[in-house]
Amino acid sequence: MDAFMVSFFAIATAEMGDKTQLVALCLASHFRRPTPIILGIFAATLATQLAAVLVGEWIGFLLRGNLLHLLLALSFFGAAIWAFIPEKEDGEQINMSHHGIFLTAFITFFLAEIGDKTQLATVALAAQFQSLIAVVAGTTLGIMAVNIPSVILSHAITERISLKMVKIVSGILFAGLGVYELAHLT
Repeated sequence: MDAFMVSFFAIATAEMGDKTQLVALCLASHFRRPTPIILGIFAATLATQLAAVLVGEWIGFLLRGNLLHLLLALSFFGAAIWAFIPEKEDGEQINMSHHGIFLTAFITFFLAEIGDKTQLATVALAAQFQSLIAVVAGTTLGIMAVNIPSVILSHAITERISLKMVKIVSGILFAGLGVYELAHLT
């Protein structure tokens, strides 16, 4: 499959119901100004996904063959299991900083994304495909495809979509990617 398309769909599905989507919803509910929130989320996403792809490509360069496929399969199975674990509500209040909504959105989303399952999945995708631009573009646009509607439609979304079902679909997708990697073992 194409690196961009796999990256886009895997990460978009994983992002639904993820803590960073909940962060986007909280930011939108709190500030009610979608443009600076979306720009802050985009900048943070681009930074975290670029870092994850660079790490993933390095890992992919170091590891080859069956070991790489086995580690990728394990990471995808780990992400699948992680998708079924309910997110904890911290009850944190997001306060307006003097740096403005953009900077608040950037910092909050950046910190929430570090070590998140979507970032770890991006590392695995980069190791698999060794295509920096395609994976960064796919994962970044996948995250944005989920979070832009979340920000714009924050109140309507929280009333109508079952996050439990979204997490189930995400877990199944990651398990499928794990099986795909296991099929490449020789």
